[in-house]
Amino acid sequence: MPPGLAWPLPEKALAETFLAASGPGGQNVNKVATACQLRCDVLALGLAPEVYACLKKLAGSRMTEGGEIVITARSHRTQEANRAAARERLAELIAKAHERPARRVKTKPSRAAKAKRIEAKKVRAQVKAKRGKVKLD
Repeated sequence: MPPGLAWPLPEKALAETFLAASGPGGQNVNKVATACQLRCDVLALGLAPEVYACLKKLAGSRMTEGGEIVITARSHRTQEANRAAARERLAELIAKAHERPARRVKTKPSRAAKAKRIEAKKVRAQVKAKRGKVKLD
C-alpha cells in the first residue's frame, strides 16, 4: 500500500506486459523479457478532480490521451523485481499527487527594507548618471 493512501491500487486498473530489456542481465537479456511495462487506468482509480489534475501534471508524458499512466521498469535482472519497481513508482506518483501544496503566506516588506531598496536605486542612478559623454567647456 502506498504511503499516504488509505487503499491499495486495484488490480482491475492495472495491466502489465513484459518486454525485452536493455541493461543488466548479460546473455539473459537476449532470451527473457524482463522489463515490465505497467499501465494504470487512472479513471478506474476514482480520484478526486484536484488529485487527478495534480497526477496528470506530475505524470507528464507518461500519461496517454486515454487517461493511462505508462511506467516502464527495466533496471533489474528479473521480471519480479521490475514488476515491484514499477508498482512502487506508480504508488509513489499517486501518493505525491495526494499531497496538498503548502499555502503561500503573503508578506510585506518592512519600512527599513523599502528605504534600503530606494537608497540602493539612488546610488545606482548616480553611477549611471556619471556615464555618458564628457563635456569639454
